[in-house]
Amino acid sequence: MKKSGAWLVRYALEQIGVKYTFGIPGVHNTEIYDELNNSDSITPLLVTHEGGASFMADAVSRTSDHIGTLMIVPAAGVTHAASGIGEAALDGIPMLIITGGVRTDGKAYQLHDMEQHALLKPITKATFKITGHEQIVSTIYQAYDIATCGEPGPVMIEVPVNIAMFRAEVTEPEPYRAEAHGHALPELNANDIDQAAQLLIAAKHPGIFAGWGARHATQELTELAEWLGAPVATTLQGLSVFPANHLLHTGMGFGSYAVPAAAESFKNCDAMLAVATRFSEIPTGSYGVTVPDALVHLDINEKVFNANYPTRVALHGDAKAGLIALLQAVKTKLGNPRDSRLLQKNIQQLKMEYRDEWFQHKTAGRVNPARFFAAARAQLADDDYVVCDDGNHTFLCAELMPIYRSGHFISPTDFNAMGYCVPAAIGTKLANPDKQVLGIVGDGAFMMTCMELVTASRNQLGLVMTVFNDGELAQIAQAQAVPYNRKTCTTLSGLNVEGVAMATGCEYIRLDDDGAIEDKLRQALQMAGKGVPVILDVLVDYSKHTRFTKGILKTNLGRFEFPEKVRFISRAIKRRITG
Repeated sequence: MKKSGAWLVRYALEQIGVKYTFGIPGVHNTEIYDELNNSDSITPLLVTHEGGASFMADAVSRTSDHIGTLMIVPAAGVTHAASGIGEAALDGIPMLIITGGVRTDGKAYQLHDMEQHALLKPITKATFKITGHEQIVSTIYQAYDIATCGEPGPVMIEVPVNIAMFRAEVTEPEPYRAEAHGHALPELNANDIDQAAQLLIAAKHPGIFAGWGARHATQELTELAEWLGAPVATTLQGLSVFPANHLLHTGMGFGSYAVPAAAESFKNCDAMLAVATRFSEIPTGSYGVTVPDALVHLDINEKVFNANYPTRVALHGDAKAGLIALLQAVKTKLGNPRDSRLLQKNIQQLKMEYRDEWFQHKTAGRVNPARFFAAARAQLADDDYVVCDDGNHTFLCAELMPIYRSGHFISPTDFNAMGYCVPAAIGTKLANPDKQVLGIVGDGAFMMTCMELVTASRNQLGLVMTVFNDGELAQIAQAQAVPYNRKTCTTLSGLNVEGVAMATGCEYIRLDDDGAIEDKLRQALQMAGKGVPVILDVLVDYSKHTRFTKGILKTNLGRFEFPEKVRFISRAIKRRITG
């Protein structure tokens, strides 16, 4: 049979279940776009910027069972998309990147001619360059397998324009069969499972710390926590993997930077089960945690063991398989679940006290974030989605917005790319059209990708984009306040949020009073339910700092050498006195 490279690309993407591609057509991929237009199962989505495309693809992979896929031009399309590709790489999110390529039979110095594989090597699991038609289908299958196996991540395939455009004789391609392409998971060692169970049972105050990789094992995680009588903390990315309405849920992190329920519950922790977490900077509060010597660490990536904290028992394997094995061993050894009623009571009391502390904070003409999140939780269904950007609002959400369903909170974490929320909310709504999607974004991050809301309007995607509007890059401005007593390049001006709504075809609602929170939020969600994107402009009060912000400032200052600590403190005092 004689087929063009573009036809073969479409065939392979259909076979692996791709539903959307995100990108902008250009001279190197128009033939592929034309083929996608013929597909009954794939919808190519036009975006305003390839950076938005990569965040949309990321969100599709996080919130659905099909892989987020980019369809971009080489060179400029790749560099624009790199932020979202990097986010997916560091967060362990599968993604396919199909990029055009310059002609393999052309002259030097062609349009968009660059070594893009070298650029993407640090932020992908693998890259491939197609050199012949016969390779296309098998290479896309291989790329999909690599992207989704082990610790997931992005994989790039370059399809040169001449191969995409022209036809060649090929054998009839085989359909994709998952069973033929599966990768065996690491086999867990029975002795290690037994040793881990014994450590956790012997502890007086065991604790569990869980990350995103445990999102498909919430049931096993919950049952194990109940049998051990152990409090459960999560990473930022894994905020949803343990239901926040469970009586053993404590919050994000477990050190002094964490909310009181977590900090107190883990204070005497003498054995810890860490599941699908790398103990990276954000979830550990800039490494401001004390991890017990009896650390059991379960992860699909063996490189994480002993990277930041020494591991007593390393369990190399899939989170769900490991938790099933651990749960069975614990049940056999314990016989009956431990009584954790006192621990549960203390957790709930500390949660209530922290919420009341926030509710009592006076906001003087601005919106109290705790009251906003309480109203949002009351009006959203358990299985609706919350999408956060990177900034102060992220940690307010982590501390004040309970998430009840696994995988229903997403946010940029280790790569921490600002500008994530708007396109990620669009990707989430595309993948979950029957669910409400509430975006939470700071005004600084909003300005980075707000024009992508045109894509939401064009496709009649009813979502609510909540802009926490305070006129600053708040997370960094707060970090500047104490050591510098000045705010350099963190004050914002000139943003007209209502003007953005007009320019992008969105409805606009302004919220600047606590008394109007419920009504304005209800109005926004009702509008979104009719297929209209809504910008909810919240004049937010950031004067009360999160536990996370206060905790990491203290941790980082404490890490300074004494002379530098004196210099920073002296400078702060002098500037506060002199202005």
